[in-house]
Amino acid sequence: MRGTVVGVLRGGASSEHEVSLRSGHAILRNLPEDRYSARDIYIDKQGVWHEHGVPTSLDRVLPTIDVAVLPLHGEGGQDGEIQKVLERYGVPYTGASSFAAFTASHKLLAKEKAAAAGLLTPKYRFIQPEDDAEAVTMDIIRNFAQPVVVKPVRWGSSVGVSIVGGYAPVHQAIAALLPHSGGVLVEELIRGTEATVGVVDHIRGETVYALPPIEILPPPDQEFFNYEAKYSGATREICPGNFTKSVSEELMQMARTMHTALEQRHYSRSDFIVSPRGIYYLETNTAAAVGMTEQSLFPVALSAVGIKFPDFLSHVVELALGRTPSVI
Repeated sequence: MRGTVVGVLRGGASSEHEVSLRSGHAILRNLPEDRYSARDIYIDKQGVWHEHGVPTSLDRVLPTIDVAVLPLHGEGGQDGEIQKVLERYGVPYTGASSFAAFTASHKLLAKEKAAAAGLLTPKYRFIQPEDDAEAVTMDIIRNFAQPVVVKPVRWGSSVGVSIVGGYAPVHQAIAALLPHSGGVLVEELIRGTEATVGVVDHIRGETVYALPPIEILPPPDQEFFNYEAKYSGATREICPGNFTKSVSEELMQMARTMHTALEQRHYSRSDFIVSPRGIYYLETNTAAAVGMTEQSLFPVALSAVGIKFPDFLSHVVELALGRTPSVI
């Protein structure tokens, strides 16, 4: 009898194509061979699907797999689009539903959910593509302490994020993103220590189990945990982080709260700033957005509590299939 066929979808037509390839490779390497038959499904930057190095189609691939694992970071993967396709074909998959994935990946909607749940979030201004960038920039200069954080509302891995101050730099940052990103979020800059907390559904007797908070210390030449700092290996990632017990417990509870408020499934990871003013929620990474590379934060946190990566992968595949997972 054949094992469960697991399609690992990686690549994609997004700005995070290369990172997705690396996450997918780590998953393919760690899926237990005695339980699963792994299929490497590559999606190129033009959105063409490939298997065994040969272009193929959704109609050929999707009916032949039992479940999909989605390390598809960035646009089209973490935002609910690929989930819509899989739902249409009736293929189970890891992570949030298409609607919940869209909500979590849209930073404005996620911030509104966080505020409704009672969490602190940075003061912000949302700018839509049809807005007058010059007028909005002037309003931001008048009403926000400088510098500010400028970020695309839907991209991940800190792609397109900048910290800038003054009219010309802020206007330039907004204008560069506005035509391509579906909207721009400008936030007040919260000074403090960056932290991230992963959660996993239905392990160790908990409905939503929080992994230990990770303290993130970017290299001195990087002002924040940007794309380069995430994947260069130069950032110090301390797990468990050097936080007090009360701060650690609050971080874990906030991650659970956002996982539930955003209707995430199987696993997610939420980012925060621990500041003298309190703990501020930044965003939640859907399962598809959670990195699984050697430098990624989630596998580090799993290891810190004694959960082996192959066991974690088996667990979430079984959850996606609606089966009772083995105890980890």
